[in-house]
Amino acid sequence: MTPNLANEEQSLGIPKRPILLSGKRTGSTAKLTAVGEVNGNSLTEISNQSLSSEINLGLITQGSEWVLFSEGVRIGRMIAQKVSIDDSFCTLRPAISGIVELISEASDVEQLIALPIDVAGSRSFQPYTAYRHNYNQRVASLALASEVIPSVGAEWPPSILDSRTDIHAFQLPGEPRQAIAATFLHRDRMITSPPEPGAYSLFVMGDATSGTYEISYMWYRLAESQGKGVPRYLDHIDWNGDGSEEILLEMFGSGDRWFAGLARQDGRWIRSFEDSCNPATKEK
Repeated sequence: MTPNLANEEQSLGIPKRPILLSGKRTGSTAKLTAVGEVNGNSLTEISNQSLSSEINLGLITQGSEWVLFSEGVRIGRMIAQKVSIDDSFCTLRPAISGIVELISEASDVEQLIALPIDVAGSRSFQPYTAYRHNYNQRVASLALASEVIPSVGAEWPPSILDSRTDIHAFQLPGEPRQAIAATFLHRDRMITSPPEPGAYSLFVMGDATSGTYEISYMWYRLAESQGKGVPRYLDHIDWNGDGSEEILLEMFGSGDRWFAGLARQDGRWIRSFEDSCNPATKEK
C-alpha cells in the first residue's frame, strides 16, 4: 500500500518508541520531519511500511504536542496542525507543521529538534544561549583538519580555509569549554549534487577540556569508494534522557539527503546511527 501524498490530513502510524523530529522554523510556523525512533543512544529508521500500517501503536496526528529544543535545552512547544509526507529525503518520512511557541531568549532560533510531550514534557526549561564561533575556534578548526588530512592520506586541498564549508560552536552540559564541529570539502559541495573525481568530505569535532582544542571525533569519507555523504552538524540533544548528549547530523549525497547520529561510548564519540539509504550501502 503506497502512502497517499495528496492527503495532508492523514494520521500516520509510527512504532511505540518516541520519535525524534528535526526541522526549521520560518516566521511563526515550522515544519518538522521524523528522523527516527529513539532507541537508546541510537535511532531506528521508520520504514515506509510503518506509514501505511493500520495497526497504530502511536500516532503523529493533528493536535499532537511536541517539545522543542535547541542547543540541547527546552525552548518551547508546537502543536501539529497539519500532517504530511516529506519526500525530500531518501525515504518517505512523516512530517508535521504548526505554529511554534518559543521562550523570548530563543525567538531567533530557526533549527529545531522535537520530542513528544509525553516523553519530554517533564524536562525543565534551562537558560538558553545561542553560541557563535569566534576567531580562535575558527583557527582551531583549521588546525584539526590539518592534523587529520595527512593522517588519513587525503589529498591536500588548494586552500584549507576555502575548503571549510561549515562550522559550529556548541556547549555540552558539564563541559568547561565550548566544542566545535566543522565540515571540510574537497572537490565537492554541501548540497545534493554529484561529486567531482577525487572528492572527499572531512568532518571534525574538537573539545578544549585541556585548554587547547583536540580531536574528539573525525569522519573522513572518500566519495569514489564510499559514495558521497557530506555531514553537517545540526544540533545536540539528550534524546533518550539518560543524561548524555547525542549529536544529530544531516547528510548530503549525490541525489539524496539522510540523517546520522553521534553518541558517547566509553568516553569517546562514535557514529551510533546512519540511515541505511546512504551511498555506502545503496547507490541510487
